[in-house]
Amino acid sequence: MSNQSFAARTYRDDAVVLRTHKLGEADRIITLLTHHHGQLRAVAKGVRRTTSKFGARLEPFMVADLQLVKGRSLDIVTQAVARYSYGDAIAANYDRYVVAAAMAETAERLTDVDGETSSAHYMLLVGALGALSRGAHAPELVLDSYLLRAVSIAGWAPSFSICARCGEPGPHGAFSAALGGAVCHECRPPGSPAPAPETMVLLGQLLSADWPGADASAAQHRREAAGLVAGYVQWHLERTVRSLRLVERV
Repeated sequence: MSNQSFAARTYRDDAVVLRTHKLGEADRIITLLTHHHGQLRAVAKGVRRTTSKFGARLEPFMVADLQLVKGRSLDIVTQAVARYSYGDAIAANYDRYVVAAAMAETAERLTDVDGETSSAHYMLLVGALGALSRGAHAPELVLDSYLLRAVSIAGWAPSFSICARCGEPGPHGAFSAALGGAVCHECRPPGSPAPAPETMVLLGQLLSADWPGADASAAQHRREAAGLVAGYVQWHLERTVRSLRLVERV
């Protein structure tokens, strides 16, 4: 009977490790974003011991096929097979590491209560971490593209081509996080930033993952876009993404 009960409580899923913290002398609590079960917290027993068979597979930004057992308060990781070992390449480079930390923090905030879109968030985050680990694009571009697409999945898709308030076709010369992106002269709230036209183009490229266009962008437009993206994301999250403060902008 006990074996049947254990089997009934066992399940498998792919997951990306968002963060970890110590528990007791040898265990860790792992915050995971899974493909099919949303965000969850699980205990990995003994992973801090040097003899652990799967401790390295449960470091931040790693993607693994996990076997878990449902527990009373926290599930328990019993097996971990590496899917994508992004963590090592990311941890070896400071710029990549802080970008990955900001993406993981944002993913954790967005999937904490919203289970319906967690599978899409999982796929987006795994893709972004893969691009980051390979150095496919500048880390800050990967971050800003990820942030814009993540808040879009959450239901806050920004507009960069038409007025977010009245729908007037653009291009427009002002931006409002509160109203949802680009705004025309009539709808522009007082004090709204007026980005360069090239910055607005870049924002659209980042949202649509137009990498040839984004990769060719100038540094000043990347910096301006980054400030708008950070403001937009944190406005809709209604809280600060602390890791964003560590990201260095060229």
